[in-house]
Amino acid sequence: MSHKIRTYGDPVLKTKAGVVDNIDGKVIRLVDEMFDTLIDSGNGLALAAPQIGVQKQVVVWDLGDEPLAIVNPEVVESDGEWVFDEGCLSIPGLYVEMLRPKKVLVRGVSLDGEIIEIEADELEARMFQHEIDHLHGVLMFDRLEGDQRKEAMREYRRIEEQAAEGTIERQPLRRRLGLS
Repeated sequence: MSHKIRTYGDPVLKTKAGVVDNIDGKVIRLVDEMFDTLIDSGNGLALAAPQIGVQKQVVVWDLGDEPLAIVNPEVVESDGEWVFDEGCLSIPGLYVEMLRPKKVLVRGVSLDGEIIEIEADELEARMFQHEIDHLHGVLMFDRLEGDQRKEAMREYRRIEEQAAEGTIERQPLRRRLGLS
């Protein structure tokens, strides 16, 4: 079952998600529903549970190899810097050039209940950092500063107004803002 993706302004996106203590049938069902939602989004790489209104630390992703999930993920190490366009299913249509660590080591729990570690680089590293931010109530806008943040907020409001008027469709519109 697919869910509606919560968008900027929804208070659930600004709330820290709770730790999952037990991987049971409810968590497995949540993961299945998150994959359905991710697939139905048409252009997402990953999804955090708060994006569908569930305050649990669960992330699913599909970078083309196979769809995967992780519970209670955390970045335990990071290294380097990488600038790349970043978008968000909860801030549809806007892509912002952002600086993040290039490599990360992520630790979490598999759906089998095993502790796992994933070494990620570039796009996969960025995806983990972005989704883990969602688990902590941090959105892309929160990572921007000064003029870049103001410009991104202004552009997002313009996209939302045009979508509400029916003059544009939100997706697959891509408005890109560079680093200032």
